[in-house]
Amino acid sequence: MTPVLRARSLVRSYDGRTVLDGVGLDVDPGHRLGVVGENGVGKSTLLRLLAGLEDPDSGGVVRPPDLGFLGQEPLLDLTATVDDVVAAALAGVRAVADALERAAADLAADGPQDGRADDRAQDRAQDRAHDRAEAYAAALTRAELAGVWDADRRADLALAGLGLGGVDRGRPVGTLSGGQRSRLALAALLVRQPAAVLLDEPTNHLDDDAAEYLADALRRLPGAVVLTSHDRVFLDEVCTGVLDLDPGLTGPVLHGGTFTDYLRARRVARERWEQRYREEQDELRALRVAVRTTARRVGHDRPMGNEAKLPFDAKGQRVEQQVSRRVRDARRRLETLEAEQVRRPPAPLRFAMPAPRPARTPVVLQVRDARVPGRVHVPALDVGAGTSLLVTGPNGAGKSTLLHLLAGDLVPAGGSVRRADGVEVALLEQDVGLTDDARTPRALYAAVTADRPDAPPLVELGLVAPRDVDRPLRELSVGQRRRVVLALLVARTPHVLLLDEPTNHVSVALADELADALRTAPGAVVVATHDRWLRRTWHGSRLEVRDGVLVPG
Repeated sequence: MTPVLRARSLVRSYDGRTVLDGVGLDVDPGHRLGVVGENGVGKSTLLRLLAGLEDPDSGGVVRPPDLGFLGQEPLLDLTATVDDVVAAALAGVRAVADALERAAADLAADGPQDGRADDRAQDRAQDRAHDRAEAYAAALTRAELAGVWDADRRADLALAGLGLGGVDRGRPVGTLSGGQRSRLALAALLVRQPAAVLLDEPTNHLDDDAAEYLADALRRLPGAVVLTSHDRVFLDEVCTGVLDLDPGLTGPVLHGGTFTDYLRARRVARERWEQRYREEQDELRALRVAVRTTARRVGHDRPMGNEAKLPFDAKGQRVEQQVSRRVRDARRRLETLEAEQVRRPPAPLRFAMPAPRPARTPVVLQVRDARVPGRVHVPALDVGAGTSLLVTGPNGAGKSTLLHLLAGDLVPAGGSVRRADGVEVALLEQDVGLTDDARTPRALYAAVTADRPDAPPLVELGLVAPRDVDRPLRELSVGQRRRVVLALLVARTPHVLLLDEPTNHVSVALADELADALRTAPGAVVVATHDRWLRRTWHGSRLEVRDGVLVPG
């Protein structure tokens, strides 16, 4: 089977910093490759290279002409309507249908031949009829592959499956929420059914039903799929292989099987790498000692007898030769091992959440009959100083609105939201911006924590790698910028930390560590999320926004 998508020895650098170095892959029709790794390791860069949106410094990509790409921040014409987007997605299918109609018309135009025509004319007519029959057969095959007769139904199912079935088709894209726009772009891509699909964090704005629909839709796609995602449940449901871009013993590694299979293989590979590094370092230390001292010893420090008094003879020459050979062999092995030794396994980032300042009252936030018309109604909610609260609900239910109410960014049209004296609240929003910010994480962190002399150093929080603290924010990935903003929030040790989809755009490893930290956080934490893994492992309280009303979960 010929791969639909092929990459060989891809190298890509930015301002002298190598992001990808020698990455290759083959993706066959019907196969789905998940790309994983820490934020900033090059996942989104790889997808852009595969899509042809950027050119590699070296290496090459073979891609089909019919390829679909959806980035983390999809670009749609804000003045277009939902119907316009769907129509554009169906344009290719419509073109195939039109070509089939033309081929059918041409075939029908060949009527019975006039018996009075000469043999040469009859031969030409037969050849023409044969060519038109072949053209029709080819057009029919293309129409069947494109699903021409099912296209409109497929579009309706995609919109409904991604939670957009109730949206007015005449509504301008600019009036949709960011999550709705992302889902609309995803629906349009699924409707197209291109030969290769590239998806960068497609589950970020999906609730359970939409994520399940997407997983099923991708499994049914006949073409090749390459995707990144922080959602380990989704990766396990969809992927037939995993490409790990994190630093490894031999560079990026391609694993066959499910995401769970990959996790098991990665754990074993990491243990082998660490063991090999320890063994080589032990051997290096022994060789250096041998070159300096051991190889020069004769007779293992035996006390010299009468033989030592004999004149230097042939035996002495042999001993000297043995010493020289021993030193030479040890030096040669040392030079070889120093040149070829495996590098030290990089220490993974470890997220550490600082403890908040103690609150003066057991209840830090109190909500009574608060209403945001058309968005959310909170009959009653008390957030204690040590509350761990998970808020769930479908897209558009009002989870983000609830967090903005608690943060004080929204004033309710009715009811009240009261904050205890001296209580500080911090909110991590889904969109952190900073895309054009020239400041570095270090500079921004210093500015935000200037009034907090006890704030821990930025790198100690385990959210920003040391190599990234002095890079401009605009050069960082979406996930890296989100890590920076989270660092700014936790460094201020707020009494209440509000997190809107905290695992969006972050690596699987950080998502796990963040979940662990939230479960044991000493302050008040309120989390709104679709992340199925986080919800399955949550041990705190739960509430659900159902039909715009906050109810027990």
